[in-house]
Parts: sequence; C-alpha cells; structure tokens
Amino acid sequence: MPELPEVQALVDFLDARLTGHAFTAIAVNSFAALKTFDPPVTAVVGTPVASVSRHGKFVDIDAGVHLVFHLAKAGWLRWSDDLPPAVLKPGRSAIALRVRVDDGSGFDLTEAGTKKSLAVYVVRQASDVPGIARLGPDPLALDFNVEQFSELLSGRRTQIKGVLRDQSIIAGIGNAYSDEILHAAKLSPFAIAATLSSADVERLYAAMRTTVTDAVTTASGKPPAELKDAKRRGMSVHGRTGLACPVCGDTVRSVYFADNSLEYCPTCQTGGKVLADRRLSRLLK
Repeated sequence: MPELPEVQALVDFLDARLTGHAFTAIAVNSFAALKTFDPPVTAVVGTPVASVSRHGKFVDIDAGVHLVFHLAKAGWLRWSDDLPPAVLKPGRSAIALRVRVDDGSGFDLTEAGTKKSLAVYVVRQASDVPGIARLGPDPLALDFNVEQFSELLSGRRTQIKGVLRDQSIIAGIGNAYSDEILHAAKLSPFAIAATLSSADVERLYAAMRTTVTDAVTTASGKPPAELKDAKRRGMSVHGRTGLACPVCGDTVRSVYFADNSLEYCPTCQTGGKVLADRRLSRLLK
C-alpha cells in the first residue's frame, strides 16, 4: 500500500507534469472505483491544472474541480508520456481510470487483485471527500509538535500500532511505516498508547518524524514505476520476516492478522519476548 512518502513522490511527479496542462479526456473503466456523481467526472476536462497536492494518502488534482484519488491497498498510478489511443474495455483489464493530457501524455489508475478498494472522487473542494474531512494532523506538518502528539495519545487504551495507522488520529502512516517507526523508537507494537512514558512519547515522535522524512527523501524524484521497490529496499523490519534485524542481528518476527501482518524485532522492541501469533496459535490447537 502506498503511504505518505510514496504518495508525496507521486504528487511531486504529477505536479511537475500536469500543472498548466488540461485534461482532454477521462474514462472510467471501473464504476465501483468512482464514489461521486456530482460534479460529473467529465467536469475535470478542459481546465488547466492549477496544482497537485496531498492530504494524508489522498492525491488531489485541482483542475477547477478536484480529481481526488486514494490508491488503497492494491492500487497504483501508471504514467505514460505517450498514452496509447486504445479504448478501454470495461472489465477486461486492471485499469480503473484513464486520464489523457493535452500534450499526449496521461496516466492510468490500476488495481490488482479481487478486493477492490481504490477510490476516485470528483468534488468541488477536497474537504467534500469524507476521508479527507476526517483526517488527523500530518506527521510532517511544521506546526505538529511533540506536545500535540502527546495529547493525541493521552487516554487512548489502544495498541500504539493501531493508533499510528488510524488516519483520523495521524494522517498518512500505514502498516509498513508504523512498523518502521516503532522499530526505530524501540517500542512494542502492542504497547498501549495511554501507558507510554513521556520519554517513550518523545522517542516515538522523533522516530516518526525522522522515519517519514527520510522515506520522503528516498522517494523524491523517482518515477512511479520505481517507488514500490525503493520502499521495500528501505525497510528495516517490515516485510523482512526471518531476516536479521539490521540494528541488533536478531531475527525479525511477524504477527499475522486477517488481511495483513506486522513485523518487529524482539531484541529491539519487546525485551526479547516473541509476541503471540494468532495464526500459528490456531494451527497448533
């Protein structure tokens, strides 16, 4: 799933190529992906793009009205400097949406797999998208300080892993970077947010800012086709089950859930304790 660093790289890539240009056509190939009907999707055609920006994991293209999309778990953007002229055939490809630009370029929004979660909106203002209206603060915002972060955690009797992933609390962090942040902060993903000490909170805040900032720097300037591999290469624990922790050399472990997993280092994060894996527990019964 693309998270804040990859989405920011996509925004920078699109902003450099779309600003000042107008869309000449837009074709919806998956009507399940289109979440709005007023304004019509064709309302984005003809007006030069003023800007491309990010709200959490949402990409916002301002072309008079706003074309907003969220790539969800399996969505992606495929750019072409010379977009093929072929007409899309509904249900025959992974392409959910195709946008043509006045210089012959354009992009497709694609989604792999059978679980379709990619979402596209055409709205008069970005805040009309419910997911954007609910977003918490951006972790890289200049005015988001450790005191505000501490207030967000205060009183929350939920695991810190879930708090970091909750977009209504902090915008833009998902499964992968929450693993990386907790590893850098030397905290268990199962730690309860409200029980963290002030030193834990300060360490977690610093790890969050540094991890996300470094990932944004790594992703910056890369074309969409290279972002997924760059993200994987930058991980210390996420997606590295069974490999050595780059900090201490212990084996990276996983805990599996219904549709995803978390990864962590026992030595760095849990005092050597291996966390219970519900999937393995069921198999041993």
